[in-house]
Amino acid sequence: MKFMKLGSRPDTFYTSEDLRCVSSEVSSDYTIEVSGSRYHLHKFPLLSKCLRLQRMCSESPESNQLPDFPGGVEAFELCAKYCYGMTITISAYNIVAARCAAEYLQMSEEVEKGNLVYKLEVFLNTCILNGWRDSIVTLHTTKAFPLWSEDLAITSRCIEAIASKVLSHPSKVCLSHSHSRRVRDDDASSNRAAAANRGWWAEDIAELGIDLYWRTMIAIKSGGKVPSSLIGDALRVYASKWLPTLQRNRKLVGKKEDSDSDSETDVSSKHRLLLESIISLLPAEKAAVSCSFLLKLLKAANILNASSSSKMELARRVALQLEEATVSDLLIPPTSYKSEMLYDVDIVATILEQFMILGQTSPPTSPLRGKKGRMDRRQRSRSAENIDLEFQESRRSSSASHSSKLKVAKLVDGYLQQIARDVSLPLSKFVSLAESVPEFSRLDHDDLYRAIDIYLKAHKNLNKSERKRICRVLDCKKLSMEACMHAAQNEMLPLRVVVQVLFYEQARAAAATNNGEVKMTELPSNIKALLAAHNIDPSNPNAAAFSTTTSMAGPEDQWSVSGLKSPKSKLSGTLRSKLAEDEEIDERFMNQEGGGRTPSRFKAFCAIPGRPKKMFSKFLSINRNSNEKS
Repeated sequence: MKFMKLGSRPDTFYTSEDLRCVSSEVSSDYTIEVSGSRYHLHKFPLLSKCLRLQRMCSESPESNQLPDFPGGVEAFELCAKYCYGMTITISAYNIVAARCAAEYLQMSEEVEKGNLVYKLEVFLNTCILNGWRDSIVTLHTTKAFPLWSEDLAITSRCIEAIASKVLSHPSKVCLSHSHSRRVRDDDASSNRAAAANRGWWAEDIAELGIDLYWRTMIAIKSGGKVPSSLIGDALRVYASKWLPTLQRNRKLVGKKEDSDSDSETDVSSKHRLLLESIISLLPAEKAAVSCSFLLKLLKAANILNASSSSKMELARRVALQLEEATVSDLLIPPTSYKSEMLYDVDIVATILEQFMILGQTSPPTSPLRGKKGRMDRRQRSRSAENIDLEFQESRRSSSASHSSKLKVAKLVDGYLQQIARDVSLPLSKFVSLAESVPEFSRLDHDDLYRAIDIYLKAHKNLNKSERKRICRVLDCKKLSMEACMHAAQNEMLPLRVVVQVLFYEQARAAAATNNGEVKMTELPSNIKALLAAHNIDPSNPNAAAFSTTTSMAGPEDQWSVSGLKSPKSKLSGTLRSKLAEDEEIDERFMNQEGGGRTPSRFKAFCAIPGRPKKMFSKFLSINRNSNEKS
């Protein structure tokens, strides 16, 4: 840390009762009051260097007060000791106060050549601003004198000095006594080489308040030399330091927001301003910050009741890289602490909506002949190599978009399993989230079935129509064998879903007989009609085979097929109970809930013969015959 010593005489200031005096053979002849403290001093040393005191004595001799003195009694005594020739020490910690006090007293060249203002300016420009740590400390101390520091350009000069050092190579920066350098001097070269590859400056400038930090980061970003990833890392460091309530103390923050205490409201307002300032500094590049960090900021935005524009900006940025998120990242607390719901489902729905808008709406396909012909016709103006390159880039982009949708579909199904436990979650929001994912992006529906099963268990008061509505998003063709066996015995599912599951499972079992060599004539007519309605080829057993996926649900929500008996026992009993409960086909459900639009899976049911008990007996006999053959 750089410092400067001025003067050579010893310090002879002392306190007597309510006065501060100077020990001298000459009696004091000048009384002055600063920030409530009275000083008995001498006119000659003070007036010879302070133009303001000269004018005060000449214009109004009785006036002896210095109102609004910058820096208080410490800064005044520093200037007074300089006038007496006493030794004073100037460093980055007190140079701002000394400079403002000297400016207030007008200790300029107009009064005496080489006065205090001149010496402080020389020390500031040649020493303080050349050091990394000194510049940060000085900038931090300007917070106590915002107006004076702005008028004297101390703040702007410190920010410019810090930004220039960040933009330059670390080897050219004096890092002595800095938090960025915690190694011995003989390791300086290796430390600087390592610092060149990371944001060595991020932790040091994180000490600044949000106003000064924001201005410093703007100066660094405007230089255009720092990678956006380092800017993002610096923002993450700052947020971690000053936003400790990103999610952990949600209840405590909620109480603060509901409290009438002015101090607690001020703290919340400061954190809100800090959060919105960080959001405004986020780099525009996609990979500058992680999706997890963006979602943490979104959680903090909900807790602190940030502006809707800030939330929408975060939601848009999260949508750009949603495939990187995890289920725990999406468990965002609601905006209001009094909300009955455990999580903010609406903001996740907004993120998904933005994701679908930004991405393509269809999976990647191979080029059509028509497109190839058009490209051939363009060969006159562009070379074939350029066309192939553009086509390959398009394929890669489309493939990446499709891969993102597959990951997001998996993410959404895992998220649905977590929020399904919330007894306050409305059915409409659950279904809306489930339907927000394109059909092609779900390779299997096992995770979606788990989510529906958890929701039905947590909301046992759903009526028949509501249970049918939630199961409409489920495609039984995409369920694994384990899922089908569980669904066939699930008493919470509507009868129609159980019938569909058994149709596809029996068709799959029959198609797998004799190594897949099955003729359509060997299947019952009702199964053939259902398979034809869904374009399923029974000779290809792999067409309906899907792997079982992992689940984020707890042990109580895992599927269990242990104890599964032959179709004569538990399965038959479950079907009989459901048939007794729901014997007739509910056409009112299709008309009322479907809005006049019958889903395709129910159209297949309409083609089924009207005696379900006989139909199930055929299924069971087919299953027994298949087992005997095998």
